[in-house]
Amino acid sequence: MRVYLGLLEELLTQGRPRSDRTGTGTLGLFGRQLRFDLRQGFPLLTTKKVHLKSILHELLWFLRGETNVASLQAVGVSIWDEWATAEQTARFGREPGDLGPIYGHQWRNFGATLRADGSYENDGVDQIARAIASIRKNPSSRRILVTGWHPEEADQVALPPCHTLFQFYVQDGELSAQLYQRSADYFLGVPFNIASYAALVHMVAQVTGLGVGDFVHTFGDVHLYTNHVEQAREQLSREPRALPRLTLDPNVRELEDFRFEHLRLEGYDPHPRIRAAVSI
Repeated sequence: MRVYLGLLEELLTQGRPRSDRTGTGTLGLFGRQLRFDLRQGFPLLTTKKVHLKSILHELLWFLRGETNVASLQAVGVSIWDEWATAEQTARFGREPGDLGPIYGHQWRNFGATLRADGSYENDGVDQIARAIASIRKNPSSRRILVTGWHPEEADQVALPPCHTLFQFYVQDGELSAQLYQRSADYFLGVPFNIASYAALVHMVAQVTGLGVGDFVHTFGDVHLYTNHVEQAREQLSREPRALPRLTLDPNVRELEDFRFEHLRLEGYDPHPRIRAAVSI
């Protein structure tokens, strides 16, 4: 994960002060890119605590097309709770817990008809199913895209999509993906995003009969909040360890059949300062 640490150092040394919606302040850069060779291991940081349970449950939640936090809360995942309060959802005329047309909706029901009661018809585009079908039938296509950004709905949610578009690419029996992220909280959010999309590549590769290739992470506004500067410097002082491996239950052949227990991290050996605090 030295590539991640390299951009973290660049943010510290070359990032320019920028204001932000939280009022905290950031050091920012525009237009950067990281590349991870998934053949060499699973890109989970070993120099910082990263909650893999939340990452995988959230990814499965997206893939189910869900937008209510109830099923996440049922498994102890609270990462969306601040956006699901009564105060936040009331801004859009929704009940507490209902986040509206966020990632899962856009991935699985893009452009669906809005009903009078605020729910959606199931008549939109299932972008994930379309991508899987294209990988299987026309793997050389340059149109295997999934977008999370719907211009007419981006202002209908408390948190508009940060990871906005991803593309799959098949070459020599291996699946790669590139993500474009419009806004990237580099210290807290990006390690989460890297692991999530790397897991997605592994899952899609398995159900389409491919090996894994690269995950390419492209950023628009990439930033480090000023209240994370000291933690970032501490992380840079730690020597990264060997990457772990993500193993999947080989009996799962359709993306919709994946469950949390079908994904397992092996060989994870983080820095001693964080080993005891990390949840696998």
